[in-house]
Amino acid sequence: MNDFNKVNSMQLYNLWKNLTVGLVTVIAMMTFSKLLPFYFSPVIAIIGAAFLYVYLFGTKMSWGSSCMIIPYAMMYSQLAYAFVTILLNVLYAWGVKMIPSEIIFFKNPFIPSLVFNPVTFIVLVIMLVRRHSLHLCVNCRLRNGDSFERGILGNILESEARLQLKNLAIIFGLLSVLVWSYYLVFYVNININARDWYIFTWLTIICIIMDVLYFVSRYYNLYLDMKENNEIITPEELNDMTAKTYLRYYVVCGNNIYVDSHAIDPKAVYKEVIDTPFFTKRSMNGITADEVKRTIINMTGYSNGELRFFFGRKSADMSKHSILRYFYFLDGDIEDYQDMNVDGEWMDYERIKYLYSHNPGKLSEMSVADTTRLATIMLTEKTFDENGFRKSKIRLYNPSFNLYDVRKSNIDFQDDKWIEISMFNSDVPLFRLKRWWRRLTGSARNNSWQ
Repeated sequence: MNDFNKVNSMQLYNLWKNLTVGLVTVIAMMTFSKLLPFYFSPVIAIIGAAFLYVYLFGTKMSWGSSCMIIPYAMMYSQLAYAFVTILLNVLYAWGVKMIPSEIIFFKNPFIPSLVFNPVTFIVLVIMLVRRHSLHLCVNCRLRNGDSFERGILGNILESEARLQLKNLAIIFGLLSVLVWSYYLVFYVNININARDWYIFTWLTIICIIMDVLYFVSRYYNLYLDMKENNEIITPEELNDMTAKTYLRYYVVCGNNIYVDSHAIDPKAVYKEVIDTPFFTKRSMNGITADEVKRTIINMTGYSNGELRFFFGRKSADMSKHSILRYFYFLDGDIEDYQDMNVDGEWMDYERIKYLYSHNPGKLSEMSVADTTRLATIMLTEKTFDENGFRKSKIRLYNPSFNLYDVRKSNIDFQDDKWIEISMFNSDVPLFRLKRWWRRLTGSARNNSWQ
């Protein structure tokens, strides 16, 4: 599965491109707010937010192989700026005289950075804290898998999204302090001069441009490092690739699973991890059920097992590749299956769950990703009904599961319904109100369980 440990060079470019698109709209908003009549500033911000909305959701890029968190953050920053600016002007019109005249767009001069910088800082901090529960990020994980499942690209997107948000939060936080300090200490509201405009407008624009150039350098150096380590695949090589279907089997007997305790971590060849020894690939797009069954029979040497589909996913990063997971349940006792055709050992699933909870580094990344999905779906189905309400009125009730439960279950593990319920259920504050609002606004239209 080495193909999944490589990154398409265009993905690094898109990571920088998305950041740049989000920040360029900010530069455009600041520039046109100065060039056009001041009362157009909130309108310009709304237009910028509309452009980013089309960029985010009007194309398939938001669900593809790159992170769109910065355009998403800048969209909300410009909407928040427009709302706060209009609100402050309404309050001023109602006679609230403590509002500085420099943030009233009907007066001259109007200084957008006094509002935009602190508003953007607050938005970025909120998104940094709530990054894993943002609508954009949740949908990305549901469609493409989490960082463990996506391998090296997932790790890059996870770390870079956090870095980009933290970087911009620091920049806009410092800009807010600098702009407001200058306004309160040095600015004289009689006549605005060139130095004032430099601090209030051009300082923000220059910092944004320098940040864009910093990330150009960062991702170019990252590209060179990964190319040196043979972790880069070019778009041309990707187009020449034949379609591949990867098969992963989890062979189960009772509450035991057959594993290889000495599997090699592809990212660190000196490190041994626990993984299923039953995986293979076919150079074809798709595979028949009979072929899947024959493959696992040949790999185990036992034909009396029950094959059951777990889940599959087509890689958004390499669209010609897909990974299919299956369970192969064997009847009887593990003593009856000591002569597998591949090396390994039977391990109690309670041990796997313990390692997953306390030392996931002992497990392969793919095993961690698959266990996360299995555990989330099984525990959510035991805890909540299909409407998101708890089955038991005892709020502290925390169920458990084992492989007997998995075999007896009729759950469709391919369906994301229970994943979505795990993130939005009656344990969420104001659940009924939020559920009603989702139905009213249509944000739950793709979720039949809501």
